[in-house]
Amino acid sequence: MMNEAEKTVSLSAKAIDELPMPERIGRLRDAMLAEPRFVSIEQARIVTRVYQEHEGEPRILVRAQALAAALREMAIRVTPGELIVGNRTAGVRAGVVFPESGSRWVDREFEDLPTRPQDRFQVHEEDIREFRDEILPYWEGRSLEDVLRSRAGKEVDAIARVVKINQKDHAQGHICPDCRRWLAKGPAGLRAEAEEKAAQATGDAKKFYEAVAIVMEGVQAFMRRYAGRLRTMAKAETESTREELLECARICTALAERPAESFHEAVQALWFLFVVLQMESNASSFSPGRLDEILAPYYARSREAGMTQAQALEILECLWLKFNQIVYLRNRGSAKYFAGFPIGFNVAVGGVDAAGDDYVNDVSFLCLQAQAHLGLPQPNLSVRLHPKTGDDLLKKAIRVVAKGSGMPQFFNDKAVIPAFEELGFGTQEARDYAIVGCVELTTQGNNLGWSDAAMFNLCKALELALNSGRDLITGEQVSPDFGNLAAYETFADVEQALAKEIDFFMERMIAACAEVERAHIELLPTPFLSSVIDGCMEKGVDVTAGGAEHNLSGIQMIQVANLADSLAALKALVYDEKIVPRGTFLDALRKNYEGYELLRTRIQSKVPKYGNDVDWVDALGVQWARYFRKAISKYRNYRGGPFHTGMYTVSAHVPMGANVGASPDGRKSGQPLADGGMSPVYGRDIDGPTAVLKSVSKLDKELTTNGGLLNMKFLPEFFATETGVDKFAQFLRTFVDLEIPHIQFNVVRREDLLDAKAHPENHRSLTVRVAGYTAYFTELAEDLQDEIIARTSYAGV
Repeated sequence: MMNEAEKTVSLSAKAIDELPMPERIGRLRDAMLAEPRFVSIEQARIVTRVYQEHEGEPRILVRAQALAAALREMAIRVTPGELIVGNRTAGVRAGVVFPESGSRWVDREFEDLPTRPQDRFQVHEEDIREFRDEILPYWEGRSLEDVLRSRAGKEVDAIARVVKINQKDHAQGHICPDCRRWLAKGPAGLRAEAEEKAAQATGDAKKFYEAVAIVMEGVQAFMRRYAGRLRTMAKAETESTREELLECARICTALAERPAESFHEAVQALWFLFVVLQMESNASSFSPGRLDEILAPYYARSREAGMTQAQALEILECLWLKFNQIVYLRNRGSAKYFAGFPIGFNVAVGGVDAAGDDYVNDVSFLCLQAQAHLGLPQPNLSVRLHPKTGDDLLKKAIRVVAKGSGMPQFFNDKAVIPAFEELGFGTQEARDYAIVGCVELTTQGNNLGWSDAAMFNLCKALELALNSGRDLITGEQVSPDFGNLAAYETFADVEQALAKEIDFFMERMIAACAEVERAHIELLPTPFLSSVIDGCMEKGVDVTAGGAEHNLSGIQMIQVANLADSLAALKALVYDEKIVPRGTFLDALRKNYEGYELLRTRIQSKVPKYGNDVDWVDALGVQWARYFRKAISKYRNYRGGPFHTGMYTVSAHVPMGANVGASPDGRKSGQPLADGGMSPVYGRDIDGPTAVLKSVSKLDKELTTNGGLLNMKFLPEFFATETGVDKFAQFLRTFVDLEIPHIQFNVVRREDLLDAKAHPENHRSLTVRVAGYTAYFTELAEDLQDEIIARTSYAGV
């Protein structure tokens, strides 16, 4: 029996579910998707000039002046019909060249950007010439990329086969700003606060506050410029359109002077926040956090003033479109690891409130309805589940998933909150957790989690442990010779060698991460971001230098499924059953199983695999994830905070697999590793989805405080009936009960993916879940398309 509050939620959810997509939204979406992507050097031109004009001044003040100049000078555009305005370039989905962080790779790859395998951009020939003649010469030896190359390039290269060090050629993102602070103060309030503190501060703190004030003045000018553009456009329009444009202009003017008051103002203010964050850092994964909670008071106020649910949905869907107008230009190598433009605007709804009770409101359902209507890759929509999540939210989310956009993904409060408390966060902070980027977990507004610090290839470490530290692909000596499989008399010897390899590369990885952080502090302070991260304004310390209340670094363990399957094969066939001699197995690996087809068949068909609820196999994965987590917990990052671990790959399982020779699980040299992070190797999870959940649940939730990722694929037919939806709801409640932190779904037919690969022109809008994010299938490189097609599909639970 529902209480009155639950009845109200249910009635409101039903009304929102019946709202159609506004006509303007379809028109704006089609126009956006039809616009080609170009590289933009406009901000690079402005930034370079400002650096030249302020040569020798403190870096934080120069960066503030450069951002303020870009806010005042960058070309702006308003598309007719949009209710939320603003972008970091006049064109949509532009690839912004950001010379402060990296310019040398742009020089190497500029001409290839239109034709490279992944994440293509068109280029203007005159931009290439200007970049090389006017911009590049100034930044040689000065950019983050060049400085890190000179300081740590040899060491980063030396460990690259096992460890991918990130953040080497772009500024730090992967953070959830304090959106409540931004909405409560606005740029005018933050500027006044900074000016007041600057008057009383000295030294570096004074420079920090002065930089914040400079930036906020630029943000106010940026907002006013949009107001002016809207008023100019209004002069040429009919009365109804003119009133709409003037209202948008009024909102922009107001936001430059005071905090947001209405729902429309709050949504516009939030979008300005994320546009400016992108202009300051040109990084991925700036995320709004719990949008239903953040917008709730503004929504309630506007509803009381007469705003309808339909009007609120139209405003929110305009925001959804804006989230898709910013992409990130990566170098060729990084595009393989982060394929399909995963910019990472993660929006979370649902979950528990500060008291631990169920939290849901109209905005929760409006967010889901916007995703149902648009089905676009951004924002990365997440639903937080817990034992008391109501059926209305759960089943609405399932019906949106069934539409095939790969969203929403689901997070489990029952797993995440206690894991965060174990990590050291307070209960209130833990209950208010959000997600940044793909699946990275964070507290809201007070935490630089540096969640994308590095990826550690456990499968390559095992390869080196089995082959005397030599790369199976190149034959090069990559690590010390701790022995090889032929010499290991016991399985314990194998494990000891693997531990030595992990320890060897971990120590060097930590040193490389410290060099990256040190360079960010020196070269890329971020006063605007710092103004919306709790602790920075209070201390007068930039977020890159440790100003946030929490300072973590996250390392991804890749890939536990392959590692468990490989160790299981060695344990069973070589050491327990003694069917295969040690030297024979090593020879098979060195020869990529050529001439050893029967052995490979035995491995694939006879040895149990992770993902099928086989305790002893699953335990191998748990054992080594625990080992890694315990080993890394001994270290502190450059800001003085702890390292912690995650299990997600983005799209790195493909290029990292290309770097791993034949593995003992029967995988041939160069083939992809398991997708996701906690997911089984595709095709090996033969006992169904519930067995997968049981295997994954054995991984301690503390192992994935930096984020864990479980990928699954279901056929669309399963969701065609209410019975199917009910069964899937129970499946998700089992996921909650088993305390698994994350799960996400592709709902698509293999045949449709094959046709999209063969005829991309007919499937431009087809989106799929890659690994923690959604991308257009036809924009993915062929090897990643093949990996997604090969994933196991389930017809039911």
